[in-house]
Amino acid sequence: MATIQISLIAAIGLLTVYLVYTFRKLGSIPGPFWGRISNLPRVNWVKTGRSHEIHQDLHRKYGDVVRFGPNMVSVADPACIPVIYPMRPGFPKGQFYRALMPYTGKGKSLPAVFNTRDEAILKQIKSPIAPLFSLSNVLTLEPFVTRTLEVLLEQFDARFVQTGKTFDLADWLQYYSFDVMGTLTLSKRYGFLEHGKDVNGMLLSIWNYFKAAAPMTQIPWFDEIWNKNSWVNIFTPPGGFSILRIVRGFIEERQKLMEEKGNVYRNKKLHEKDMLSRFLELQQNNPSIPPWSVMAWTFSNVFAGSDSTAAILRAIWYNLLAHPHTLERLHNELKETEQTRGLKHPIPDWGQVSDLPYLDACINEAVRLHPPFCLPFERVVPHGGITIGAHYLPEGTVVGMSPYVTNRHRPTFGEDADEWNPDRWLCEDEQQRKKLEQSILTFGAGRRVCLGKHVAVLEIKKLIPTLLLNYEFKLLDPKRYRLENFWFFQPQGIDVKIRKRANTERQS
Repeated sequence: MATIQISLIAAIGLLTVYLVYTFRKLGSIPGPFWGRISNLPRVNWVKTGRSHEIHQDLHRKYGDVVRFGPNMVSVADPACIPVIYPMRPGFPKGQFYRALMPYTGKGKSLPAVFNTRDEAILKQIKSPIAPLFSLSNVLTLEPFVTRTLEVLLEQFDARFVQTGKTFDLADWLQYYSFDVMGTLTLSKRYGFLEHGKDVNGMLLSIWNYFKAAAPMTQIPWFDEIWNKNSWVNIFTPPGGFSILRIVRGFIEERQKLMEEKGNVYRNKKLHEKDMLSRFLELQQNNPSIPPWSVMAWTFSNVFAGSDSTAAILRAIWYNLLAHPHTLERLHNELKETEQTRGLKHPIPDWGQVSDLPYLDACINEAVRLHPPFCLPFERVVPHGGITIGAHYLPEGTVVGMSPYVTNRHRPTFGEDADEWNPDRWLCEDEQQRKKLEQSILTFGAGRRVCLGKHVAVLEIKKLIPTLLLNYEFKLLDPKRYRLENFWFFQPQGIDVKIRKRANTERQS
């Protein structure tokens, strides 16, 4: 009995010491009380699906530097972006990203460019494909985007113009984004556009994965026990496994075709080669590339490269439709461009619409207001610590900035930072405009900036003019629009009716 009492007293003493140490470690940094001793509040914020709003409210209550957890600090001021996300090595990604690595079994998870924390692995898998994602290379993929847009127009005409039916534009923007990435990556669509629905539940599987993974990013050690454990997975398949199975099937199918018809693939011109062909060629020509790299690259395209663009497209279209004067102004810019230098119908070429000021302003504003990723990008403070404002963060502190919070920083973007205002990007003061551009965290910053940014911009700049030149849209109920955040931002509820614009030409 005495032994039990001594053990209990010792346990309580250790717990007390731990709580006091944890509470005082970052004691000068303001934040909610329970966040000083536990990460559970962070988990609960994410589970609500509205953590972006909670984070923003906390920053407006406590300031630009807020303690979210015992060892986690969130920063809101865009001026800190180059400090926390520098171009040089030294601020490694935090354990947050471990929860976003799909489990492949036997104690292993699949690293990818966006989720790996190992700098050596990052170099191995990023360096070979980085040139593929340059703007010049991405533009060789434009024919794949055009083909997908042709299918979208055919479906809109048959399903909604001819019938007058109401539909949720948000769904179709997601179908488009996924089928574009399928075409770019695999030379074939998943079939979402043709069927007008989530084929084989692929989109739902991805969303369910994020709903399960997002809370775990706040307590990644528990993810290893609960989700990425060989014993647990005997009874429950690991999250992301179904998507990995689909991706593996795509790769195996292509490898078989390349073995049977090798010369057909080798002799294709660059603009005829999809990204999977380019991935496989890279691996074949460079034995030092890890054998699982093609799986990681393809998984990233299918998994992360589609929903992120879809979120931006939904934000652009909702805000254009909810603010009709901006929609009309953008349409006028397109008509003026058509009169002065011509636009190809029904789908303009990239070169015809890539430099339109108001189109750029609308895209920038949507990217600012509704970034696809809405949890802090967590980094670990290196040796020597750093000072953020008046606060010193010691080595090992987890620090991060949320794109949603940072992009709405009022001292930087103005008191209307929560409002749709494309004009903020048209200011004549070049230094001010550059400052705003450098204050956007949507695509990341520093060494880990998003590789797929140019792909997203190509998709967006092709789609917006195409739909605006071919159709008139009517938003039926702006109040139906809703946002859900589980690491990925999921806008829904853009119910519209459409009709063909007068004098719409169909010519090649």
